[in-house]
Amino acid sequence: MSIEAKLAELGLKLHEAPRPAGAYVPCVRTGNLVFVSGQLPLTAGKLLAVGKVPSQVTPEQAREAAAQCVLNGLSVLKAELNGDLSRLRRVVRLGAFVQSDDGYKDQPQIVNGASELLQKLLGDAGQHARAAVGVNALPLGAAVEIEFVFEVE
Repeated sequence: MSIEAKLAELGLKLHEAPRPAGAYVPCVRTGNLVFVSGQLPLTAGKLLAVGKVPSQVTPEQAREAAAQCVLNGLSVLKAELNGDLSRLRRVVRLGAFVQSDDGYKDQPQIVNGASELLQKLLGDAGQHARAAVGVNALPLGAAVEIEFVFEVE
């Protein structure tokens, strides 16, 4: 089953890839690796979650935001692959950042929202290495930001 069919089965779909908000490109391909710039949880041009976890954004809202970052990362990848996500071989790595209150230690649980979605969509090819880091601020006040490394053919 294709990634898009699995997304539809989950009631999700990919939208146009978000445009960079600064002096960088959405992704860089070198060989069979595509490095996708950090993705915020944007949907319809608005952030899904703004603020620190857990005082301003609940852990569940942050998990949903992490999943939205995946959808945006896949949208960037799809654009890079001229619309052909069947060329995706595996997810190599996620670098995830969670805007957190001082003392908050459950960033890995938040980032599971992204990891679990990738595994649902890709099975074993969705398993990946990752970092889940707590930070005191993110661009535009986003609760979560995730960068990706994908292997493609």
